[in-house]
Amino acid sequence: MGLLQYFRKEEPKKGTAKLAKDRLQIIVAHEHSSFDTPAYLPELEKEIVAVIRKYIDISMQDVTCEFNDEGDNDMSILEVNVVLPKQK
Repeated sequence: MGLLQYFRKEEPKKGTAKLAKDRLQIIVAHEHSSFDTPAYLPELEKEIVAVIRKYIDISMQDVTCEFNDEGDNDMSILEVNVVLPKQK
């Protein structure tokens, strides 16, 4: 061990096991968040698109629905975003 290496602080390298564990935790957290989504949400999104299509020509990609159940109280939030085409 040289004198200069004594003063250098090398950060310990992450091992592949630690990296795999971190990635797995991210995947598991993502899967848990998708379990909170109600089963009726995809059908609700299709029905919203069908109603809007009566008035404006849009696609399924123009509508996004997000369900949030992370409140302190007993309240859930349904957020619906619709991208409308510009008027001619």
